[in-house]
Amino acid sequence: AKSPVAVSIATLLLLASHIISQYSSEIIQIESIPMLPTSSKFKSSPSTPVQMRQDLRNSLSPPRTTNWNNTTIFHVVRPITTLGLIIGAGWISLMTRLSSDSSPLIRVPSSSSSLEFKSDLSGKNIVPSSSPGLRGLGSIQRMNTEATNSQQTHSAHQQSNNNDSNNNDNDNDDPFAKKYDNCIVGAGLSGSVIAEQYATNLGQTSLVIEKRHHIGGNCYDYVDADTNILVNLFGAHLFHTRHERVWEYVQKFAEWVPYEHKVLGKVNGKIVPIPVNIDTVNALFDLDIRTTEEMDVWLKKEQVEFKDDDGNTRDPLNSEEVALTRVGQRLYDLIFKPYTFKQWAKYPAELGQEVLSRIPVRNDRDGRYFSDPHQALPKGGYTSIFERMLEDPKITVVTNTDYFEVKDRLKCDRVYYTGPIDSYFADLGWPKLEYRSLSFERVVREDTPGYFQEAAVVNHPQNVDAESGKEVNYTRIVEYKHMLNQTSDSTIYFIERSKDGGEPYYPVPNKENKDLYKRYQEMAEKEEGVTFVGRLANYKYFNMDDAILNALELFDEDTKDMAKR
Repeated sequence: AKSPVAVSIATLLLLASHIISQYSSEIIQIESIPMLPTSSKFKSSPSTPVQMRQDLRNSLSPPRTTNWNNTTIFHVVRPITTLGLIIGAGWISLMTRLSSDSSPLIRVPSSSSSLEFKSDLSGKNIVPSSSPGLRGLGSIQRMNTEATNSQQTHSAHQQSNNNDSNNNDNDNDDPFAKKYDNCIVGAGLSGSVIAEQYATNLGQTSLVIEKRHHIGGNCYDYVDADTNILVNLFGAHLFHTRHERVWEYVQKFAEWVPYEHKVLGKVNGKIVPIPVNIDTVNALFDLDIRTTEEMDVWLKKEQVEFKDDDGNTRDPLNSEEVALTRVGQRLYDLIFKPYTFKQWAKYPAELGQEVLSRIPVRNDRDGRYFSDPHQALPKGGYTSIFERMLEDPKITVVTNTDYFEVKDRLKCDRVYYTGPIDSYFADLGWPKLEYRSLSFERVVREDTPGYFQEAAVVNHPQNVDAESGKEVNYTRIVEYKHMLNQTSDSTIYFIERSKDGGEPYYPVPNKENKDLYKRYQEMAEKEEGVTFVGRLANYKYFNMDDAILNALELFDEDTKDMAKR
């Protein structure tokens, strides 16, 4: 039997097409963002909202102009009015039907104070039933209704977007008219942990001010509309930790799926494990190393030793020396030197030793990128973790809000600032600290039930492809379908390129920036009532677990003399 809803929709479509065909000679130009064409097997577009809008609009043919007069207006308005009445009546009928239907549709919860994630019909992906940045959380308020949200970013949140106006009616209070125990600038890891700790342990109120349209900082993820695959908006985030306190803490906010991240690299036309291990060396140099002892002997022959003026072995002074002491000249030239320049626009000799000190080298066949005892991904994605961290009614979150535009209106006992430290002191006129940023080219490959590449992440350190001879101007390709055992008839991957400008990702650790940061740090120490926390405020790269631990320990220190709840 045919569904009454389907029959109703079909009837509406027939009526609409009849009306439109009668008046097809008249055109109204409506500014919109069209869906990408589905006829092509490959679809590629920039993933940033502004770029996506502009590129799509530029691809449209020039608009046709119409000489408007009273007759024309009548002929255009009449069918639009009729069509609007029909669609409106059909929509009311459809909503009435859905409200009593027991079919497994994803619905926005009626209570704005509750927050939950529900699995989609396949059970493989997680679709949020309320949208960060909107009032689905109850305490989250969206201050700028014209945020440039991309079609892809909010594809997973369309239902809560529809309920935004209803939720607005329930809460019209000005968040800046209230007094809070804490004002926290930034809804990323550091800010969210501190807000959660104050609410849970001390029962204190916090106002969290986020400049972006979403919570979660660079961890923010969403379900891609075209593929139904959970992806990260700001590049792959892999959780790993050796800190038991951090591991116990994150268990409170998510169910975690074990995941040991493995990275491959394309070098001289061959796909090899990264970090370097026995299989990497055998493939690149046509060797047959089989044991850790043999690998140690080979590495010893390759490694470079640096000595001081007295002839004593000294520690590496920069990242080039770090790599040479670990893997030697050949692997350095093949992998470390070209990849570092792509990522940083500086050679390893120009960067502090900490950049390449983070990259392990293995003397066995261990293909894991990390060796920490706890490695996992949140089953519901990272965004759901932040929503649960911030769901306490004592926490109020405003998004699309620049702290510096509202700071004079705040009423807080203390402030935690997680943004760039040089932005906080911009009125000093000092030079800005240097960061590297990333761009992401989104590619959807249809009719691909399998994968595009061999692993979730494939690095491309070399500038020229050894097989095709073509330029390779990107650092890596990330295919999220490999993570969380996701299934789809299509796949999606992001081509990452490093760049100057844009969102600050990686502090550039050279002497000039380190010296400049010390000057900013001295100013921060003199700033009364403000605590600077997180990677941007400390001009230091933090892994996710380090950021969480840093925030937890800071909370401990700041509240050691306060009575617990």
